[in-house]
Amino acid sequence: MRIHRLQISGFGPFAGTEEIDFDRLSAHGLFLLNGPTGAGKTSVLDAICFALYGSVPGARQDGKRLRSDHADPAQEPAVTCEFSAQRRRFEVTRSPAWDKPSARGKNGFTTQQAKTLLRERTGGTWTDKSARNDEAGAEILALLGMDREQFTRVVMLPQGDFAAFLRSKATDRLELLQKLFGTERFESVEQELSRQAQAAKDEVSHLAGRLELLAARAEAEAARLSLDSSSAPSPENTEARLGWLEEAVAARREELTAQAGRAGAASTECRNAVEAETLRADRRRKLDSAAARKLAVEQGAQLLGDHLLRLARHRKAEVLQGQLRNVDASAAKARSAATAVESAFTLLSLAAGEDPELAELELHLAPGPVADAARPAAGAATELGRLRSLLAVVEARLPDEDRLQALRKRHSSLLGKHEELAADLEQAGKRAKDLTDERSRLQDGLQDLEHHAATAALRRKEAAAAEELLDVVRRYGSAVAARDLVKVRHDECRDRQLEAKRRWLDLREQRLANAAAELAAKLVHGEQCPVCGSPDHPAPAAGSSGGPELAQEEEEARLVHEAAEAAFARVARELGEASQLVAVLAGQGGDTAEDEALSAAEGARRAAADADGAVKELEAVRLRLGKLETAAAAAQESRTGTEGDLARTAASLADVSEQSSALDQALAGLRGTHRSLAQRLRALETAVTVLNKAVEAQAHLDRMEAQAAEAVEQLELALPAAGFTSAREAREQLLDADEAAALEAGVRAAQDEEARVEELFASDDVLLALEEKSAGYEMDGARLDALREAAAQALQDARDADLAAGMAARCLASLRGIRAEYEDLAGSARQPAERAQMLAGLADAAAGRGENNYRMSLNSYVLAARLEQVAVAASERLVAMSDGRYLLQHTDAKAARGAKSGLGLEVVDQWTGFRRDTSTLSGGESFMASLSLALGLADVVQQEAGGVEIETLFVDEGFGSLDEQSLEQVMDALEGLRDGGRVVGLVSHVAEMKQRIGAQLQVLKGRNGSTLRISDGADVPV
Repeated sequence: MRIHRLQISGFGPFAGTEEIDFDRLSAHGLFLLNGPTGAGKTSVLDAICFALYGSVPGARQDGKRLRSDHADPAQEPAVTCEFSAQRRRFEVTRSPAWDKPSARGKNGFTTQQAKTLLRERTGGTWTDKSARNDEAGAEILALLGMDREQFTRVVMLPQGDFAAFLRSKATDRLELLQKLFGTERFESVEQELSRQAQAAKDEVSHLAGRLELLAARAEAEAARLSLDSSSAPSPENTEARLGWLEEAVAARREELTAQAGRAGAASTECRNAVEAETLRADRRRKLDSAAARKLAVEQGAQLLGDHLLRLARHRKAEVLQGQLRNVDASAAKARSAATAVESAFTLLSLAAGEDPELAELELHLAPGPVADAARPAAGAATELGRLRSLLAVVEARLPDEDRLQALRKRHSSLLGKHEELAADLEQAGKRAKDLTDERSRLQDGLQDLEHHAATAALRRKEAAAAEELLDVVRRYGSAVAARDLVKVRHDECRDRQLEAKRRWLDLREQRLANAAAELAAKLVHGEQCPVCGSPDHPAPAAGSSGGPELAQEEEEARLVHEAAEAAFARVARELGEASQLVAVLAGQGGDTAEDEALSAAEGARRAAADADGAVKELEAVRLRLGKLETAAAAAQESRTGTEGDLARTAASLADVSEQSSALDQALAGLRGTHRSLAQRLRALETAVTVLNKAVEAQAHLDRMEAQAAEAVEQLELALPAAGFTSAREAREQLLDADEAAALEAGVRAAQDEEARVEELFASDDVLLALEEKSAGYEMDGARLDALREAAAQALQDARDADLAAGMAARCLASLRGIRAEYEDLAGSARQPAERAQMLAGLADAAAGRGENNYRMSLNSYVLAARLEQVAVAASERLVAMSDGRYLLQHTDAKAARGAKSGLGLEVVDQWTGFRRDTSTLSGGESFMASLSLALGLADVVQQEAGGVEIETLFVDEGFGSLDEQSLEQVMDALEGLRDGGRVVGLVSHVAEMKQRIGAQLQVLKGRNGSTLRISDGADVPV
């Protein structure tokens, strides 16, 4: 990278427009940037840095404003830098944010946002590349291959910073080297190793917790058995403790099992005694119950005999019960049949008067009651046969009438279908026309809709950009308000700082003016004057009083000034940050009016919504067109099918009409006076039914009278054999079913009870009870209760003992499972523990802990290698500058008191062979060492940045500490840089440098701001 031209307007101390032709200075290879203190030498370098990166280096960005205080209020601050990189030529112009006077602005000013313009020279003309701050910055960063921090360390070599780096601690060097070489990825490796080590440690802790939980479970299980742990292993020896618990619980289980056996035997013995006493009491109760039942049987013997006699007479009459019932039933049937015959003939007579079918028959019904008639109605059977024949004929022709009805229904259905198909055909024609019209209408507007929908993506992008601009505008307004507040504080702090400085300088000037009087006040006659050494003091100076108080006031004013200056610096940093934010947002379009941005956003949203609606409408229209095509084809197909169906229906309708007419004529004679064959059939069926009932009722009456006479005859023959003289006598001895059943049940119960009593007195329990009673045994409830209580207690003791034994068995099984699980888990935990130990060692080593004696992290190790390269590159120049005496050497010697090591630097004195710390160098030696270090670091960073060529270098201050010989050697080294094709600019106000270097860029300081001029022998002003 080579700088060709720099133009500065209203920037820093430069009130007007100053232009520097670096190509003219580059022709000499080495030039001097000089001027008095505070003139603006460093501001030239700030202008270069601002043009390329939009900000100035480090503390200078925070400590001062970029716009010149000497410039005309309406002049715009700007810096233009023309440079070449990667064999391409560019020009970048930047303007920082500044307040332009305006009658309509707040407080009389309008904030102008930061601006950037990047151009490239191609084919002899300048072409705009970018006008956005962020885009231009990214483009320049890609061209130079360095960020601002690296650029200020590689191209602009601030000697004060490298002198501090030379004497700094390892931690301070680490921070700078990390910024320059970008070793964050090695820090990420350290963090990842630490994370994996912690995860492995957590896994081991989890497994250890599970092991502890298993041990605690084992202790809890064994605690229920109250074991004697006097000889148990320590709980810390978990595996041995688990084995002892298992053995102790097994022994305890055997002991409890034996106790349970003994308790069970005692419970059985008590239970047997209770059962024996209970059996004796039960036998005695059985004996008492049998004696009571025997007495009851003896008392009921007479009643049992009476019941047996009554049952015997009932059974004799019961033999004739069937014949008696037959006589009664036959008589009842005959009476019922006679009533039925009378009813049937009455109905027949009534029906004959109303039914034409019966009225036409030759019945000749006999008058008078049925009982007086010898025969049924004359000719009824014959007429019944004739009616049944006619009924068969009509019934046979019923299907024809059903077929006639079906033909009539089909005729009606076909007629309706014919009308419906005609209407459908007309409707299909209308629908086809409607579909055709709708398709034409949709196709006419399809092209416009497609064009509108095609802009949807563009409209959405425009809407997103408008929303983003609106957000930037709102953030810009907030940032401007915040910056204005900070600016007010900045002006107040500046006023306080200037007032404090003025007071301090006034007091200092007053104290200096009174210095002679202070010295005179300390003179003692006869003692030597501390100034001239004379013991005589002929005319001591006189001054005002208050010397010590004045010094105290001066010191206090100085402290107040320093505090005010620090406060002003802090507020200035805040103002710089706020202004930079405003400039960034302005570069992104934040200075657009909010109403305009809001209106644009709303318009873009509406346009995007309209375009999206068009996309959806287009999709719906295309879908509708497809459906219309399908519907039109379906409508045409349906119309063709309807025309065919209509023709077929007309033919079928004519055929059905002809068949229906012929069949109706054939059935008209069978219907008679009835509307249909079905009605004629029902009338015939009714007549046949009525006539048939009369004939069947007369026949049934004849059969029932014959059966009644036969039943009476058989009863008369059976009465003497049963021991009865009449049917009435037999009926009186009969019992009803419930009474007979109850009498028989009572007899059977008495007989059964008598038998059971006999069986009881023959049973073993009653016989044994008789023996026990004769032996003097009597029941005792208290004795039985005592035995039962003893048995219950023994049973409870046995259950408790059995429960304790079972609990011991379950505890033993649980302990065995816990022990097996513990052994499996302990085995599986060994590998994670080893892995955790390995990862912890790696993480500690990478982070500079543990066995890493040098406490050197992985990041420090990589940076130590870079520092070693820097030391080698710096030593090449330091050897030349120090006449072969000194060189810089990297050292990884272990630091004292456990501090981190690996980034040490030491000076090797080749004249003596000894090494010493860099802090022991003299002022001139330190300057040569720091200059060599800066040049070496620039070479290494340049290599790290991909071999970017740096053709322009600036070395800032430090030459005043060199003697003549050292200055000569340093100049020779810098001449070597020029011989390598580089242009080197030295920033210094040392008089000897002005004499040695002819090409000079001079900064001239004045009350109205600084100016620049180039002096290369012609002294031509810039």
